[in-house]
Amino acid sequence: MHIYMLKRLGLAVLVALAVSMIAFGLLRLSGDPAIAIAGEGATQADIVLVRQTYGFDRPLPVQYAEWLGRTLRGDLGESIYFKTPAAPLILSKLQTTLVLGLLSLAFALVISVPLGVLAALYRNSWIDRLCLGLAVIGQALPNFFFALLLIMLFSIVLHWLPVSGSDSWQHFIMPTVALGYYAAPAFMRLIRAGMIEVLDADYIRTARAKGLPASTVIFKHALRNAVVPVVALTAVQLGYLLGGSVVVETIFALDGLGYLAYQSITFKDFPVMQSIVLLLSVIYVVLTLASDVANAWLDPRIRVA
Repeated sequence: MHIYMLKRLGLAVLVALAVSMIAFGLLRLSGDPAIAIAGEGATQADIVLVRQTYGFDRPLPVQYAEWLGRTLRGDLGESIYFKTPAAPLILSKLQTTLVLGLLSLAFALVISVPLGVLAALYRNSWIDRLCLGLAVIGQALPNFFFALLLIMLFSIVLHWLPVSGSDSWQHFIMPTVALGYYAAPAFMRLIRAGMIEVLDADYIRTARAKGLPASTVIFKHALRNAVVPVVALTAVQLGYLLGGSVVVETIFALDGLGYLAYQSITFKDFPVMQSIVLLLSVIYVVLTLASDVANAWLDPRIRVA
């Protein structure tokens, strides 16, 4: 188990480094940061001076090595637009994004587990087709379009929920539904497939032959074994929800990491944007590593392989 964990940890570190290199290079290719720092109306001499002052005239590998060294020491640089250190700024927005991600994950599980169980119990019936249809709609419907539909219905027509902001729990309802509904189909299909496989197992037939109540057979014996693969998917989906919150937070003007990323892109705030990409990628890699370790602990066959 320890050897497996060390291998996965080494792979996770390599993935995080690769993502940081790619993000650093792509952000540099998107535009000259010296022009953004110099501002509108700056002369060519001003841009050259800024480029020399911040070291943008040096080779890209040298810039990346210096940035990585500062980042490992906890120095994420200073925001060009907000004129404040990037690390405290990002940490102040992270809480909102974490709350939105966890709420969206909980919403996705709440609607996907019952639908997956129903689809498995009544497979090939109209209930199964209805559940699968909802899953297809969930994946086919872009979350930004679904978010706009929610705003039109619950804010403009019914006046039940606020359109934007993050001051109260009501502000998180529509973003949670918009983000969580898109993640629910993957859980539903996985639970349906697992339940169908488990319900055909010999020990389930034995439990039914002993006269156990249907609820005990389904929830105590079948569902407990069917949800094992969901553990790995939960960690991966949480990382996806945190990284995919940029669009939803922008639409609802939630004061989180996603909205900060949108502002950083708009104003070419390269230090903040680089730090956000690195943070989200590290979180995603850590969650993936946690899911691998959990799977290996739950299923010894993975450790042997």
